[in-house]
Amino acid sequence: PKDEIALMTVTLFPIRLLIAAFMMLLAWPFAFLASVGRSEAAVEPQCLWRRLVDIILKIIMRVMWFAGGFHWITVKGQRALPAEAPILTLAPHSSYFDAIPVTMTMASIVMKAESKDIPVWGTLIKYIRPVFVSRSDQNSRKKTVEEIKRRAHSGGEWPQIMIFPEGTCTNRSCLITFKPGAFIPAVPVQPVVIRYPNKLFLPIYTPSEEEKKNPALFAINVRRVMAKALGVPITDYSFEDCQLAMAEGQLKLPVDTCLLEFAKLVRRLGLKPKNTEKVLQEYGNRARKLEGQKLDLDKFANFLDVPVSDMLRDMFALFDEHEDSCMDIREYVIALSVVCRPAKTLETMKLAFKMFEAEEDGAITEMELAVILKTALGVTHLSVSHLFTAIDAEDTGKITFERFRSFVEQHPDFADEYLYTENAGLHSGPCHHQQPTASLSSRNLQTTAPTKTANGICPDFSPSDGTIDGLLKKHN
Repeated sequence: PKDEIALMTVTLFPIRLLIAAFMMLLAWPFAFLASVGRSEAAVEPQCLWRRLVDIILKIIMRVMWFAGGFHWITVKGQRALPAEAPILTLAPHSSYFDAIPVTMTMASIVMKAESKDIPVWGTLIKYIRPVFVSRSDQNSRKKTVEEIKRRAHSGGEWPQIMIFPEGTCTNRSCLITFKPGAFIPAVPVQPVVIRYPNKLFLPIYTPSEEEKKNPALFAINVRRVMAKALGVPITDYSFEDCQLAMAEGQLKLPVDTCLLEFAKLVRRLGLKPKNTEKVLQEYGNRARKLEGQKLDLDKFANFLDVPVSDMLRDMFALFDEHEDSCMDIREYVIALSVVCRPAKTLETMKLAFKMFEAEEDGAITEMELAVILKTALGVTHLSVSHLFTAIDAEDTGKITFERFRSFVEQHPDFADEYLYTENAGLHSGPCHHQQPTASLSSRNLQTTAPTKTANGICPDFSPSDGTIDGLLKKHN
């Protein structure tokens, strides 16, 4: 097999690459001519010559994918007309090869505005009339939703919009939470499930009056239909959870972390601040003044300025260390900092030191460092003796943030060197095998980590029962 791979690499692969590149270049003049002088605000009639260009481009793109190894793609079901279903929802989204359905249908997609400036490829993108999203425009998200609504309510004049509602790539083992953008227009959608080499058009899903008023409910019900067709479970994880799990901070989330459950509760309660830095500093100052004073549920609600609810109780349980109906608000602030800025490890640690440090010397003890780090990692038990001893070279029994930062700058992989080696059950991983939600004090560390797959999502990325309730049960 190795000899065959080596032979193919120097013979067949270059030929395939040349054919694919040639097809891309061949498509460019057709896409360019069809795009010249076209308005971005109005749609022109699909005249005969534009239809001919459409067919030519589909053939060219199909040859390109054939050269890339996608020889046969089976399409099942009937694609709806734009007037019947203005929006196509595709899942699961697993790779760049999901561009195949786009080139087969020439449907519009939602893309970042910078893509149209890519040589050759940018011209092909502009041909399919995408909805462009500008990262530099603060109102881009609102404008994107309005544009999708405008096209969806055009009565079929605009091409169908193809949307991957998951918003990120997964490993196809489940369907994560759908983002609401495709469902806000409250128009019929046609679900399309991808299971290479097959693509299945499902029957049109027409929203009920309740679903029209509630895009989140609309998204949930469409996801269930698609998951059933695929034969995979659904999970309450979202795009934001993937970002948190895969963040490039110096403290990688371990396999058995509570922070993903905490992040979901933060979103549902609307507690993720818009002005993150300002709010976290304010919380830090208020928490410092409490000097470790424990709060009950009512005081916790007052601190956050939200009413007591079942979801708030679930969040409170995560920090009820001794199950005595009390919590340390400083731990909440640390967890919120990790969720809001997962890649900024030092910023979170600086905030934590500020809340825990002693007035007289601005230092913390080993026990306090353990509380900070186990909260930042979302685990119950954590030994930091090896790390603390390495930082406290003078054996004073205390360390300051400056000393900690200096140590981290010299040892950028300090977590791997000093935490994961000392804590046998602690493993860094992109996500964890889902367990019923438990308090930080009652969770036990896993002894094995799931295998990390190529796209960054671990194999078992779904809750045991696939329901929201299943995620929120406290494990006693």
